[in-house]
Amino acid sequence: MAGKEFPVRPVPAVGAIVFRNSQVLLVRRGTPPNQGRWSIPGGAVDMGETVEQAAVRETREETGVDVRPMVGQWVTDYIEREGERVRWHYVLIDILCEYLRNEPFPASDAENARFVELRELGELDVAPEALDVIAKAVARRAPPGSGTA
Repeated sequence: MAGKEFPVRPVPAVGAIVFRNSQVLLVRRGTPPNQGRWSIPGGAVDMGETVEQAAVRETREETGVDVRPMVGQWVTDYIEREGERVRWHYVLIDILCEYLRNEPFPASDAENARFVELRELGELDVAPEALDVIAKAVARRAPPGSGTA
């Protein structure tokens, strides 16, 4: 999502929440914002592109993993200020995606990409916004009364 610093208006962006059994797909950001932190794959929506198309493209660009969008999940804002100015403002649309194929390999603006066991998320420097949406997605996909994802 680099190059969107100090925007004149909010930038629409997507995040792809991709589970493979008890694992979630994460990327380690190579550029600001959140450089060096782990997060879900995603980025800005291109002109003429649907949110679903952007989720597929961004996941493939950053990780090489092929996915199929299933359902839009949550809409949130990522706003970071520098003094009185807004340094970053993304309107984030996070989409639950079905894992189809390929092992993750970092590309585009990702320093690293891998599937991480859900129980190991606390061991990584994961962006708080990503942890929040992953927790919500885990809760949504767990069968009622199961207590597990």
